[in-house]
Amino acid sequence: MKIYEELQARGLIAQVTDEEEIKELINNGKATFYIGFDPTADSLHVGHFMALCLMKRLQMAGNKPIALIGGGTAMIGDPSGRSDMRQMMTDETIAHNCECFKKQMSRFIDFSEGKALMVNNADWLKSLNYVSLLQEVGSHFSVNRMLTAECYKQRMEKGLTFLEFNYMIMQSYDFYELFQKYGCNMQFGGDDQWSNMLGGTELIRRKLGKNACAMTITLLLNSEGKKMGKTQSGAVWLDPNKTSPFDFYQYWRNVADADVLKCIRMLTFLPMEQINEMNDWEGSQLNGAKEILAYELTKLVHGDIEAQKAEASAKALFSTGVAENMPTCELSADDFAEGTIDLLTLLVRAELASSKSDARRAVEQGGVMIGSEKVTDLKKTLQMTEFKDEFILKKGKKNFRKIIVI
Repeated sequence: MKIYEELQARGLIAQVTDEEEIKELINNGKATFYIGFDPTADSLHVGHFMALCLMKRLQMAGNKPIALIGGGTAMIGDPSGRSDMRQMMTDETIAHNCECFKKQMSRFIDFSEGKALMVNNADWLKSLNYVSLLQEVGSHFSVNRMLTAECYKQRMEKGLTFLEFNYMIMQSYDFYELFQKYGCNMQFGGDDQWSNMLGGTELIRRKLGKNACAMTITLLLNSEGKKMGKTQSGAVWLDPNKTSPFDFYQYWRNVADADVLKCIRMLTFLPMEQINEMNDWEGSQLNGAKEILAYELTKLVHGDIEAQKAEASAKALFSTGVAENMPTCELSADDFAEGTIDLLTLLVRAELASSKSDARRAVEQGGVMIGSEKVTDLKKTLQMTEFKDEFILKKGKKNFRKIIVI
């Protein structure tokens, strides 16, 4: 099976502009393609995971990826899928986040010997003369047509700033620059980016002629990835200091039955023949599929050793309630007021809840346990002395923290 057909079989391709041309380029390793990442945090999360896996697949098939870090567009903010304006960041924060992205992406993409590029659109966006940009690029965009784009329609009722309105023009200009400088002939992105991506393709063809080789393909990246990217406790990060390998493993081990095979197809590098054999799996077999998914993805992000540790810990936790590599939350005397800490604060401090209201809901729904005892008292407080022995805090069936006072 060639790579384009494999992407189809894995359920990744949603829309394309020039299918036969795209298929020919990808299948013959002739595509130089880009995917953009806005550095809004100092770590990638699982919402980016599908894009990274896609870049790896295409590179393995001989194509050349360009990881475009949005150091410039991060100053504007993409309105796609948002109900409010993104918080503005400083140059220093953006630069730091870009460096963190580079390190994490290198686990997926081989940047050696010109096999891939990593570029920052701040290199051209920050130096633009705005009036010249409007003359050169803005004249190719119809405001009426831009307002029909889904990313803008979602924001019109609550208010769309003129700064954000420029995002489509800037993203389109990115593709034009990459085409001119690096021979980038293809762009990939989530299905919520379709309007922005079409803008880039059309800009190149209008400025350079209809025969210019610029193509667009959208995949189920963001619509699925954004669902994957967050849990009730917050984002699931690829940085082990933000989400431990154990928690990362547990996240994938806990996916819904209806999603497990879809995730295995889209995210793992297991052969399709092996995946298709799982199509009729039910019950305990599906649990086995979840373990395969969790192990394969933890190995991909954190390496073999951490994946083995996480798998062993998860199995020990299931059988005995205790795991050697269980994530730990360390408390100090400063966390206690007059020698006590309340349960809701502890849940947030242990990163089992994203806020006190989230912690309150978990308790009210009967999902919080200390050891083997369910806790229902929202006002429960704990003495510092109670943490001398092994103290295991649980939220739900599979989210655990060992609490230690140092």
